[in-house]
This record gives sequence, structure tokens and C-alpha cells, in this order.
Amino acid sequence: MPRVLLFTGKGGVGKTTVAAATAVRAAEAGLRTIVCSTDPAHSLADVFDHPLGDAPTRLPGRGSLDGQQLDARARLEESWGAVREYLTALLGWAGAEAIEAEELAVIPGLDEIFALADLRAHADAYDVVVVDCAPTAETLRLLSLPDVLGWYMSRVFPAQRSMTKAVRPLLARMMSMPVADDRVFAAVRSFYDRLDGVRDLLTDGSVTSARLVVNPERLVVAEARRTFTYLSMFGYHVDAVIANRLLPVELADPWFDAWKVSQKEQLEEIERAFAPVPVLPGELRREEPIGLAALSAFAGSLYGLRDPVAVLGAADPMRVEPTGDALRLSLPLPFVERDAVELSRRNGELLLAVGSYRRAVVLPDSLRRREVGAARMAGDRLEIDFVEPDPGARADA
Repeated sequence: MPRVLLFTGKGGVGKTTVAAATAVRAAEAGLRTIVCSTDPAHSLADVFDHPLGDAPTRLPGRGSLDGQQLDARARLEESWGAVREYLTALLGWAGAEAIEAEELAVIPGLDEIFALADLRAHADAYDVVVVDCAPTAETLRLLSLPDVLGWYMSRVFPAQRSMTKAVRPLLARMMSMPVADDRVFAAVRSFYDRLDGVRDLLTDGSVTSARLVVNPERLVVAEARRTFTYLSMFGYHVDAVIANRLLPVELADPWFDAWKVSQKEQLEEIERAFAPVPVLPGELRREEPIGLAALSAFAGSLYGLRDPVAVLGAADPMRVEPTGDALRLSLPLPFVERDAVELSRRNGELLLAVGSYRRAVVLPDSLRRREVGAARMAGDRLEIDFVEPDPGARADA
């Protein structure tokens, strides 16, 4: 069974270094390993001090270790070319200049999404896949796409394709506006098929773990808490938090005393906030860990005797349990107040909103025929009781 490790965090916390060091450690253990970057601002090659490109490149001297900086733009052209051409023609028909239409036809952030298709292929070819993700906001968009696209493909896509096919001849006679043809819809279907199975791969806790990299700073920790909430809401397993760039204990310069006190307080807050997820401390190095030897040394100090590929902390993102005559759906929503949660239900789905993020949770068959009896926040989990419908109320209705 392969292992997929996703490293994310606020920009500048050192997630690329941590991801690269983890990959080096895994390769040294004899595992076929690839580390790939989905961050548009690639720095993986800089950390290894070795050129990397869009194709997997063997890194010398450390067992079976490959590196890759995914060229999202090339994948966009490969899989989305027909859609882009149609949008460009449509925008040109609407009056946009050629250059403006070309730029507007590329939906912001879409190019990063195509990296997901590579993860599925890598999971078949390697023992360990380490992913240096983009900063947290882009990562959440990346990981929520299978949910959003799956909803669109199952509900909107078939009807939209049939309707367009029916009205295309009429519109062609009545106006010059470009109408999407089968080639455009085929490109959308091909894109979806490439992502098929990625959602199951990434939410299987025995295969995939997300790891948050933080610095012991108030703003960084606050963003990590929000990221942890949204990853949990979408069913991803966070198995560790890496508290990076801690000042060494032996540092005895009075100028750093206040900084060390602040870091100690923030580290204690991290350990309390993310418990029972383990927190791995990573000390600030005298020099940047650049190159295979330095990354190996950093990984040794970070993981110690731990297996970096193992599931370091176990959690169950969603579960259904019997409680009396009801069935209780339990979802982890850490660091969320009750008033911040919005719930509704539609066509066998539970619609959950926290802040600006929304998710449609497909209810299992055991819950679809039941009604919502009560909902509450119990610690860091949202609990919703589903009860048998009242026959008398149904008859009255």
C-alpha cells in the first residue's frame, strides 16, 4: 500500500524543506519515493540544489528518490485546451480584446488542480509520494475540488450537455454567438475522469496524511488552526503538526530571551490546540538545510526514532454511531464555535457551511430516510442526531 504525505502551511514557514527532508528520510529507508511540488512558486529544486523539471528526475546518491516540479500550465493546455479555446471565442464575441480574452479564459487557480491527476499515477508507481503543497488557501482550494467537481458532474453536466446539444442548431441559425460543441464537453469529461479516484485516495487515512508546518508565531498558529478545521471538514486526516524554526535551547544570547519566551508560549498553545495530534519540534539550523546531506541531518533531528512514513496520529474524520433510537453523525470541526456553523439538508445531502467554505456531505443510506432530530457541538466535533420519521406527522402532512 502506498503512502501519500501532504505538507502545507502558511508561506515562508519552511514546508518545502520539511517535505524534502521527509522524502530523503523515506528514500534512505529503501522506499521508492517521489517528492513533487504543486506550489506555483517552486523552490523544491533550490532546496535540493539540483535541477528539477516537469518529469520525475532522479536525485543522486540517496536510494530511489525522484523529484518533480509540476508544470501546471502544460497540464492546463493538455487537458483544458478545448475549453479555453471556446471561452476565448465567447469572450471575443462579447467584445473582449484578443489578449484580454486569452487571459480571462484561464480560470484563476485551475492550473494547480491538474496536479491531482499526477498523484494518482504516482501512488501506483512509488511506495511514498511526498507533496509540497501550495500555501494553505491554495491547498484548500486544491483539495476541495474533487467534491465540487463531483457534484457538478453528477447533477449539472448531463443536463447542460443535453440542452446545449438540442439548442445548438437553432442558436447557430439565429446568432453568431459561439456555442460549446461536443469537443468542449468531452474535455470536461476527460478532466473529470483523470481525477476519478483521487478523492478516495486522499481521504483514506491509511494511505494519505496531511501534515501542517507552522512557526511558533501567533498569526501562523491562527492560520494553521483554520486550516486544520477545513481539512477535517473535507475528510482529510491530519496526522502531525511540525513546529518549525524553534530557537535552540543552548542559545544564550540575552537579545533572544524575549523571543524564546514567546516561542515557548506558542509551542504550548500548539500542543494544547492540536492534541491529540502529535507536535514535532524542528529547531532553527545554523545554516539553511540545502542539499541531500543537510536535509538528511534535518530529518534525523525532526523525526528522531519515528518512522516518517508511518501514520503518526490517528483520527476519524466522520463516523456514524447508534445512540438510543437515533443514529449520530459525528464530524470533526476543531476550533469552531457553534454560531459559526450553518446546516441544511437537500436531496440526501447534508449542506455544511463554516465561514466561506461549504461542503455537501452525501449521507449514507442509513441516514437518508431519517430526519434530523438535534445538532450540537461536543468539544471539537459536530454531532447530528438522525431519528426515525414520525408516521403521524407524515399522515397529517
